[in-house]
Amino acid sequence: MGAGAAGLFCGGRLAERGADVLVLDHAKRPAEKVRISGGGRCNFTNIHTSPANFISANRHFAKSALARYSPWDFCDRVAQRGITWHEKTLGQLFCDQKSGAIIDMLVDELTAPGGKLRLETSIGEVTHRSGRYEVETSAGPVSARNLIVATGGLSIPKMGASGLAYDIARQFGHDIIPTRPALVPFTFSGELKDAFAELSGVSCMVDAKAGDGPGFHEAMLFTHRGLSGPAMLQASTYWHESQPVEIDLAPGDPVLEDLRAARDSQPRTSLSSWLGKRYPARLASYIASWPTMPANKQLAQLSKGEMDDIALILKKWRVVPVGTEGWRTAEVTSGGINTDGLSSQTMESKNQPGLYFIGECVDVTGWLGGYNFQWAWASADACAKAIA
Repeated sequence: MGAGAAGLFCGGRLAERGADVLVLDHAKRPAEKVRISGGGRCNFTNIHTSPANFISANRHFAKSALARYSPWDFCDRVAQRGITWHEKTLGQLFCDQKSGAIIDMLVDELTAPGGKLRLETSIGEVTHRSGRYEVETSAGPVSARNLIVATGGLSIPKMGASGLAYDIARQFGHDIIPTRPALVPFTFSGELKDAFAELSGVSCMVDAKAGDGPGFHEAMLFTHRGLSGPAMLQASTYWHESQPVEIDLAPGDPVLEDLRAARDSQPRTSLSSWLGKRYPARLASYIASWPTMPANKQLAQLSKGEMDDIALILKKWRVVPVGTEGWRTAEVTSGGINTDGLSSQTMESKNQPGLYFIGECVDVTGWLGGYNFQWAWASADACAKAIA
């Protein structure tokens, strides 16, 4: 079930091993999230993939599958297809061609060995009788010895996302870790929303962190609703309601030392002008307007305490979002099927033989930058190897 990245890849691996495979999906076209990923270039993996790049209630669960199917394993398959790629920042690999090249590869690897793909097919009741799964569909009933659920999570509902995987998991006795949007922009209200709207389109490099998550050194983008960009999307995965997001607006820079040096070399320069040399004009003006910023003072007039305060607020700017943009724009789902009920070696249900869950529906959420695709490939491969 599910003709996304995990479902197609698992189906292809089974078909090439001689299994009789049918992949079902209610969409008109397969792998729509693959199609839109990476700005249409498909950021299909990340060469730095490790278990540390994923969050889960069980941080050890993903280790086995990721260790047994690496980014280079998928790269080899892509290369055999004649698809070329390039590396962008932080180990992200993108197709030189459009993302459709990856989709064509996934579909061809399923259908060429004899696997079948059935689209525009809605799924109804699922039952298990006499060692076989019976699935009611809009095209009639389907019976199979093994049922692989790869229908994804709740992100981007306009592309057909649903909670089907969670419903099936509950039906067979599995627990669901509460789900929430992840890799999603933050939203704000009141004065912050108004200020950020005025800054819409401005971006800068920051270090950002939320909750107990790590710091992310990436770009931040101001929007009409709040804060976006890779740094904010990454932080959102670790954020919970009412928590602040801590932002270093001068990542890697010793602000206090820079201020002191500027005071010695340019004593008559105003703090406002000094900020203008460090940040885009609109952002510099916004920072200068903060009540704690003595923007009109010359650097020579700044006291030690004022310089300490300036350095602190630039290095540890804390803002509290009112929420996120939600499922509409979230790239992935955090939470999902509790991994305590699954085998980390095979993705098979511990409650129900022959029932497997792979990809985004499982409580394994990767960082931005190709990690979630690598989890799709790795979990799918583990499942396929266990079945055939």
